[in-house]
Amino acid sequence: MAVIGIYSVKGGVGKTTLAVDMAWRSAAVSGQRTLLWDLDPQGGAGWLLGLPDRVGNRAASAFLRDGRPTDLIVPTRYPGLDVLQADESMRGLSLTLARIGKRKRLARAASFLSSEYPRIVIDCPPVLNEISDQVFAAVDLLIVPLPPSPLSARALPMIREEILERQPRHPPILPVLSMYDARRKLHREVLSGFAAGWPVIPMASTIEQTAARRAPLATFAAWSEVNTRLQRLWDGIEAKLAMRAALEG
Repeated sequence: MAVIGIYSVKGGVGKTTLAVDMAWRSAAVSGQRTLLWDLDPQGGAGWLLGLPDRVGNRAASAFLRDGRPTDLIVPTRYPGLDVLQADESMRGLSLTLARIGKRKRLARAASFLSSEYPRIVIDCPPVLNEISDQVFAAVDLLIVPLPPSPLSARALPMIREEILERQPRHPPILPVLSMYDARRKLHREVLSGFAAGWPVIPMASTIEQTAARRAPLATFAAWSEVNTRLQRLWDGIEAKLAMRAALEG
């Protein structure tokens, strides 16, 4: 079992698109039955996979003692990939979790679901609150997409510090440089500076097409450089998970 979180403190960095892509590669490329768990109230993960918006307000019930998360899971048109969609109930989830006072409800639910899903990918909302605390306690690897901006040089240490304060035994953090445009001098300087060695996801129209087509990029642009970059990122994630499993075994 491995739980992977895609997390950012701000929106507009391609977080949900990346979560959907990584979940699809887990199922389609690695052959692992995979659950994409959407904790973002916007509900973009299921939408990008062509699913209709969830009707009702039950998604947050997965965190309750008598919740039945398996009843909320729906299949996608891609073999081996299912989704636990978000809905409006997620907007009050932070208050619900604070009231419950249990920091590992997500971890327990993920452990329960792991009997069916050896890979769980979580699309996290861009917040630092009770929800992010739950995520930090549950995931085995945290992917953090950041734009090629000088502010990102400050953002990543701040994220690490916040996570360490909230979760002393925090998961490994893998920063990803997203929305990179090699034509821009500032972007090149960021890549050769503090972001040297990070995985890079270029800014490209093919990524925008994932929303227009409501499908993972590799299903319609397998030839593209972006697909090559995304597959390289997934290969790196699998390598880190294999190393973790070897250390624990």
